[in-house]
Amino acid sequence: MTDSPQAIDDLIALMAKLPGLGPRSARRAVLHLVKKRAHLLIPLADAMQQVGETVRECVNCGNIATDDICGICASERRAIGEICVVEDVSDLWAMERSNQFKGRYHVLGGTLSALDAVGPEDLRIPRLLDRIKSENVTEVILALGATIDGQTTAHYIADQLPGITVTSLAQGVPVGGELDYLDDGTITAALKARRAI
Repeated sequence: MTDSPQAIDDLIALMAKLPGLGPRSARRAVLHLVKKRAHLLIPLADAMQQVGETVRECVNCGNIATDDICGICASERRAIGEICVVEDVSDLWAMERSNQFKGRYHVLGGTLSALDAVGPEDLRIPRLLDRIKSENVTEVILALGATIDGQTTAHYIADQLPGITVTSLAQGVPVGGELDYLDDGTITAALKARRAI
């Protein structure tokens, strides 16, 4: 690879596996970290070690936390009776950034996929069904992607919940979006979800 020490080459190879970083970007990032060793590299290494040792998945919802139960599940201020189902923790964080949903979450850990042989037992769907019964849930909000796998997962979950109100996020034109930049699927979904002004 280069004449650099093996430890540097190993770090570059590991960094290149991160989303958004290829080999060249990883090399630049590692060189920057080495140059800023005291201010970046050592604190970053310490933070990564601490996260590696303390962070785990919430046994209730699948969020990440430093305790067995995450802060959202443990909070008495969160509305009981509503669960927002998301594919991944990053989706949960996106929902939380909006500061609009005051209920609880459930992270599936992926979506159903026949091609990848991912079935309900490979996701946290059984745990979701248990929670719905034990927590007296009255509404399940399916905040899954508008992909084929996301929609298949949403339909599967909805079929498992007779007697429970199941809703999904509206799909269509994003706030500030211009029609010229939208794909056909988004415009179609926006037309189907139109409402009176």
